[in-house]
Amino acid sequence: MAQHQPRKDEIDEKAIDDWLPITSSRKAKWWYSTFHNVTAMVGAGVLSLPYSLAALGWGPGVTVLIISWVVTLYTLWQMVEMHEMVPGKRFDRYHELGQHAFGEKLGLWIVVPQQLIVEVGVCIVYMITGGKSIKKIHDSLCTGCKPIKTSYFIIIFASIHFVLSHLPNFNSISVVSLAAAVMSLSYSTIAWTASLHRGVQPDVDYSYKGKDQQTVMFNFFSALGDVAFAYAGHNVVLEIQATIPSTPEKPSKKPMWLGVVVAYIVVAICYFPVALVGYYVFGNSVDDNILITLEKPKWLIAAANLFVVIHVIGSYQIYAMPVFDMMETFLVRKLRFKPRFTLRFITRTLYVAFTMIVGICIPFFGSLLGFFGGLALAPTTYFLPCIMWLCVYKPRTFSLSWFANWICIILGVMLVILGPIGGLRNIIISSKDYKFFS
Repeated sequence: MAQHQPRKDEIDEKAIDDWLPITSSRKAKWWYSTFHNVTAMVGAGVLSLPYSLAALGWGPGVTVLIISWVVTLYTLWQMVEMHEMVPGKRFDRYHELGQHAFGEKLGLWIVVPQQLIVEVGVCIVYMITGGKSIKKIHDSLCTGCKPIKTSYFIIIFASIHFVLSHLPNFNSISVVSLAAAVMSLSYSTIAWTASLHRGVQPDVDYSYKGKDQQTVMFNFFSALGDVAFAYAGHNVVLEIQATIPSTPEKPSKKPMWLGVVVAYIVVAICYFPVALVGYYVFGNSVDDNILITLEKPKWLIAAANLFVVIHVIGSYQIYAMPVFDMMETFLVRKLRFKPRFTLRFITRTLYVAFTMIVGICIPFFGSLLGFFGGLALAPTTYFLPCIMWLCVYKPRTFSLSWFANWICIILGVMLVILGPIGGLRNIIISSKDYKFFS
């Protein structure tokens, strides 16, 4: 029997796959999935959870935190399961799964814009967060120094990414990602242990902060968007799973799921103590970043900010990698560029420069993310996987799977509507304080 000789287009296709950052290396172990997921999930947003809890109140706040943890773990499980639901095929990218569920054209239009808003938005926010954290280290250790603009610190932070962005694929950034995951645990632990050490403040107040009912309500909506933003890892989960080897006997979903479960335990260890202890100690007077509320001891706060810097270096790379993959796929497959280092160098350098410039021009971008986050992040995290599951597997009406998915979809849609309302109002109120190039 004659052996199948690969055709030239198959060889070219394989060469492109071996070059693209998502599919080039499939040698990852299950623990890679753990620290990539922790790095993607536990952003510096964990430090604003006590502030979100203050806007939500004890009962609703704890409920929202727990429901978000459970729902996002469930939707993450669905994505891990769907990665190889067609025998012999792997959906290595979120939009490929979307195309399978909704059709070639519609799948692209539904998934890609939302995924890009989340990933590019998060990269810009991490540019600003990294720059501000370096500034905080400088200001806390050098009290008599002349103040330096945040813009310069953002440039310092960006210069690291002008180098790191040229690492070819997910597996090559695993050391950066591991360091970032360890740091997220470290600064989360510093945040809640330093709060506990400070002890409950004498004039602590757990009532809602706001002049009137309207303000309280909008703050509540905005906090929902912030909590949704804290669970943002789904936008890169299929891309992470694509790096794990897979055979019919040993599918990638087993090591991937093990990694995800360990990652979610770490997420709980980071999120819940910070949110509950921070709010318990400071009440509604807590700042939107708990490290600001904890001004002393100086060396500890400087160390925590250094950990934040190392963490967001890793997070930036995790969220940038799928964007690099999209850009490089488009250039090589659609525009027929040759897959070579020069192309990669130019596209990635331009992307880092773009996120840096937006970060410098709009240093208040973080407050805009509550709005964008609610619009694009809640669908990709809370209910798009459920809609795909219903489209592909068609569970029996009123079965457990049907109910579970519809509950997630309803909760997710409520988040998409309410989160941006609060975020938009905050943008309008704060706009008079916004300073470009500050």
